[in-house]
Amino acid sequence: MILKSLISQEWTKSLRKQGFYKNLAVNIMLGFMVLYFGTIFLFLGFYLDDMLEKADATLNPMELFNGAMFYVLLIGLSFRFFMQQLNTMNLPPYQVLPIKRSLLVNYLLLKPLFSPINYFMLLILIPFSVQSVSKYYDGFTAFRFVLSFIFVVWFNSQFAAFLKRKYGTSFLSFIVALVVLGSIAALEYFKVFSFYKISMIVFNFIVLQPFGLLISLAAAILPFLLNKWFFSQNYYPEKFNEKLNKSNTSTTDITIFNRFGVIGELITVEIKLILRHKRTRSILMMSGLFLFYGLIFYTNDHYENQNGMLFFVAMFMTGLLMLMFGQWVYSWDSSHFDGLTTQNIPIKTYLKANYYLLIGFNILCFVLTTPYFLFGMKFMYMHIAALIFNSGVNVFLLLFFGTYNTKRIDLSKSTMMNYQGTTFKSFLIVLPIMFVPMIIVGGVSSFASVNVALIILTLLGLTGILFRKQMLNLCVNQFNKRKYALNEGFRQVE
Repeated sequence: MILKSLISQEWTKSLRKQGFYKNLAVNIMLGFMVLYFGTIFLFLGFYLDDMLEKADATLNPMELFNGAMFYVLLIGLSFRFFMQQLNTMNLPPYQVLPIKRSLLVNYLLLKPLFSPINYFMLLILIPFSVQSVSKYYDGFTAFRFVLSFIFVVWFNSQFAAFLKRKYGTSFLSFIVALVVLGSIAALEYFKVFSFYKISMIVFNFIVLQPFGLLISLAAAILPFLLNKWFFSQNYYPEKFNEKLNKSNTSTTDITIFNRFGVIGELITVEIKLILRHKRTRSILMMSGLFLFYGLIFYTNDHYENQNGMLFFVAMFMTGLLMLMFGQWVYSWDSSHFDGLTTQNIPIKTYLKANYYLLIGFNILCFVLTTPYFLFGMKFMYMHIAALIFNSGVNVFLLLFFGTYNTKRIDLSKSTMMNYQGTTFKSFLIVLPIMFVPMIIVGGVSSFASVNVALIILTLLGLTGILFRKQMLNLCVNQFNKRKYALNEGFRQVE
């Protein structure tokens, strides 16, 4: 009965949130996206059997899938650790009621397991198991195959939550995770040690042996018990406050930009904001993974003559941080926006600081993606043209149209499944920035050449850089028109 009341209160709380109805258009759009990707996953599930049949002549599809299960588990765990939001609840109001502490903790830990997004992969697994696993073995084996994957999902969800509660998501943990993933991939690629074969043996045993499921179930229960242990040590708010106070003792001191006056100080504040808050750190870490995006397209012969798509990839990678942070360029300051606009800081100075910060992001991403030049001169020209176009055109579009995004952002929350601050306007800002240049390159290169298309975009970018003062003045005028709407929107706490 108490559990039913907790679920009812949580559901009522979500419906009564101010942002639930304000973001209804975004929720509807996300619903269509879920249906779209769900349909793709479902079709992939029906075709996965044929794809794996052609991949290897000696191993059956289930054995191939089980071999990859270790990497599915590892990648899923990494994404959850860095991007999954921790489930929380306000404990003090319940502590004065006759409710067992263990019930509250169990509810808090088990609630994420009922999220439908956890089981999205079943749209692939169920058709595959019915078509392929039951064909090679039997229906009961197919059932165990699906059930073992569900236990893997439970393990990932609980273990990622434990690691996040215990160690947090610092930049050091991101580096450690990248090193571990890179080392495992290198060992497999250079055939020093095969995790693929071990994964195949372990998961084949789990699926084919009747008592094998007990192993995977025990593995799923273990991180749940670890989380229970953690809460037994840190149940009361005072414990969390101690940890919070310890984390606040170390501050980031960046003095390199102070020589540039007020603009440098504002840039320093923005960098500190990015490094100190959970949501901005999550975006920063996720951007590091997206820098490998080019490996999917630049090494695939299928995209060799698709110049529009290749330029899209080049522009996305060289402008990655600019796009990630630029679409909410003013929303990041929403918690202190009133104070910022009442200080003796000219609007032009504030916009210049954001402009130079976004340009710096472009240069940083360009430098980090220079290894792609080894794939050929064509990609080098694309990256240079993309850098100039992003710095001369797209950066001003973000500063100009960013004034229409009036949603407040809570920086203490992570990025995963967090759509706070996201509206249909966010999509309208990003879509033309990303796809119009892609269409231009694709269209011009189809009847002229890709070099002509790159020259056109480079000239547009250089024009924007040469006339940056005039472009910034346009952005300043637009900001002044929208300043009070931004202030009003940022005061709304969802």
